This record gives sequence, C-alpha cells and structure tokens, in this order.
Amino acid sequence: MSHAPVFPDGFLWGAATAAHQIEGSPLADGAGPSIWTRFAHTPGMMLNGDTGDVACDHYRRWKDDVKLMRELGLQAYRFSVSWSRILPDGTGRVNPAGVDFYSRLVDELLANGIEPLLTLYHWDLPAALDDRGGWLNRDSADWFAEYGSVLFRALDGRVKKWVTLNEPWVITDGGYLHGALAPGHRSRYEAPIASHNLMRAHGAAVKAYRDIGKHEIGLVVNIEPKYPASDSAEDAAAVRRAHAYMNEQYLHPALLGHYPAELQEIFGDAWPDWPAADFDLIRQKLDFVGINYYTRSVTRAAESYPLNTGVVRQPLGTYTETGWEVFPKGLTDLLLWFKQTYGDLPVYITENGAAFFDPPTASVDETGARRVRDPLRIDYLRQHLGAIYDAIQAGVDIRGYMLWSLMDNLEWSLGYSKRFGMVHVNYGTQERTPKDSARWYSNVIATHGRSLADPLPY
Repeated sequence: MSHAPVFPDGFLWGAATAAHQIEGSPLADGAGPSIWTRFAHTPGMMLNGDTGDVACDHYRRWKDDVKLMRELGLQAYRFSVSWSRILPDGTGRVNPAGVDFYSRLVDELLANGIEPLLTLYHWDLPAALDDRGGWLNRDSADWFAEYGSVLFRALDGRVKKWVTLNEPWVITDGGYLHGALAPGHRSRYEAPIASHNLMRAHGAAVKAYRDIGKHEIGLVVNIEPKYPASDSAEDAAAVRRAHAYMNEQYLHPALLGHYPAELQEIFGDAWPDWPAADFDLIRQKLDFVGINYYTRSVTRAAESYPLNTGVVRQPLGTYTETGWEVFPKGLTDLLLWFKQTYGDLPVYITENGAAFFDPPTASVDETGARRVRDPLRIDYLRQHLGAIYDAIQAGVDIRGYMLWSLMDNLEWSLGYSKRFGMVHVNYGTQERTPKDSARWYSNVIATHGRSLADPLPY
C-alpha cells in the first residue's frame, strides 16, 4: 500500500467470537444442552474427541477478557448468545441466570468503551428443539422469534446492533447436507427445508425486533467469489451453480424476496415449491448485512453434478492451516458484486481471519515476556484490510471490521487443532497471550488504518 489509507469516520474496529467456541461451562447455572453439546459428546464426531466443556473458559473469565479487549483498543466486540442458556427448553421458561450473564457482559463492554454487536444464533440450537425437528420444523420461526424477543426486551438500547443468524449456509451445508457439523444429518432433501426455515426464522426475528427494538438489526452470511478453472462452458455453468448455492441462496430471499433459479436445478426433486407468503416474512427491511470472508474458490465442473463442484488448488497459492487460499482481491470483488446486486445497504465485515500454525505454548522473549510470533497472520490481515479499503474507495458502504477471532478457540468439529485467534490461548493453563498480530492490529485501530501503509514489523 503506497499511501496511508483513510477509513471513513465512525468506522468500527473490533473482533468476533461465538458462544460455544469460547464459553465453556455449557450446562452451568440452569442452561440446557445444545446440539453442539450433544454432537461433541458423540464418539467420532470431533477431532481428538475435543468438546466445548471448557473451551476458553470465557463463561468464568469474561471480565478479564473484556479488560484484554480494552487494552488492545477494540472499539467493538461481536459475540453470540447461547440460546439454551436463555431458554433451556428452547421455548417457554426463561432462565434468569443466562440472561444475567449476557447482561453483565454487555454492561462491562460498555463500561470499557466497547460497543456490543450481538448475534442471536451462531449454530448452537437447544437440543430440546432438535428433538422437535430443529430447523426442519416450520415452528422454528416462531421459536426463534420468541427467543429473540426475550433478549430484545432485556438488552435493546444497551445493545444497538443485532444479528439474527450467523452463516445459514454453513448451518445447512455442514449440518443437514454433509453431516460434518451438528446436528450431523446427510440429506439432499433436508437441506433446502432447513435453509428455508432458517430464513423464515430470520424474518420472524426481524419482525419481532421492529415491534420491540429501536436500533439496528441485520443478517450475517459467509460468501466467497467463484472463479472458473478454465474457459469451458461446463466450468462457467459450474461457477454459476456454485455462486447461486453459496452466495445467493440466503441474500436473494432476504433482500430480493426470491431464491435464485439455479437452486431448482441443483436440488432437483428435493427442491420444494415454497408458499409465496413465506417470502413476505423472509424479506424484512434490514439495517445492514454482515459479510464473513475467508477465501475464494476456483471451480470446475465435477462428475458429481448437480450438488457438488470441484475446487481447484492453485499451485502458486498461499494456503492457511484450514487449506484455504489467501486471496484478498476476492474480498474486493465480492464487495463490489454485493453493491451491484443489492444496492447501497451498509456492510460490516463481521468475520475475516486465518488459522496458521501457532505453538501450543507461548515462547519467552529476551525481556522475559511471553510472545507468539505470527507474521503470516499479520500479512493476511494487512492484505485483507487493504482489499476492504479498495472496496470503500470504489463506493461500497462498509461500516466496520470484526477480526476473527479475538482468541484461539474450539474450531467446531476440528476441535482445538486450528488457531484463528490474535490472542493465544494455552488450553492447559488458560493463559492469554496477545500474539504479534494483536499488537499490530491494536496499532491499526489506534491510527484508524493509517499504519497499514507502514512497513511490516518483521
């Protein structure tokens, strides 16, 4: 970057986490089990048999974690609420201890000058609702609106930025189509139903918020640009299907009121004929959209069409520990596509980050301080913040950036094997050590992005 970037006034710099990935104590103080509690304790589902029973112990260490956020200069913190802490049975009886935990967390954030961005649902459906069909049950829209309403009444005003769902694509692709994530189903027939009910639930929660809340609410999606592996018509068609399946399946109904036509082709006889009235519920006015971006995919037509396409690994690419190509230009391309397709709706980058190898324990430097050197992560973040700045310069209304993740945590079914944090967690002692990337990002925040033009610190 040849000149110091100037980010818009009010641009919000923060970091993100999710409840099940950091909190631990999943059944404490009257909470009910979630599908992830159940999934993690099912033999063979989690790498190394890892569970979220302790995780980062944030449920007990939250005050120290907020202090750490303040020391790093975070202006915002995006976190999710565990539904089954609030409603142990999913509906009905409210658990006051659960509401109180998040109320105290919000108060502590505000006392430290950190704005809370609250996500209602980051994948941890109460197990009691899964027993009633989970996202395959049309009643799930009402369940979700009831849950959201409890939190809106308790926290709106102190929380001014709300998110309904995090990454509905991952919920259904991983949880209902391929079985890699909770609840672990594998069904081409279930996936569209779960997706549709998630979107109905999103709409019902936004509608409930408009009745109760006075501030902003949006939806968070994970999207990535698809590029063809060749100039062939087959690869071009594969890209179009992959783009519709991942990037348009949730944004189209939420913002345009219909699904992309390609989903009928992709799912064939598993694609239902949805009632028109459903889209009146799904398409609610949103105040913003959150975009989670990690990588791109280079796509080719695969023999397993129609559901799957082949992703081509680039021989000269840099890849993270999760096998994702580092491709910052894809983020600029994606943001420009979003503006061209959906207009000037405000955008937050609600997740962006990378897992690279970090040691299980921090080293001690020449001064005796604990240190974790992570130059690859710094380079990743620098490039992607530059890509965001390019999109802002091109006219995309981007309001903030939430680095994924505040700290190393449970990477879902991959357990503790992948470290995304800018703060290192020693899982044996629960010691937190800000990595070099945390110090670097802290300087980016302090200079409002201008330090992105400085030489890298290694």
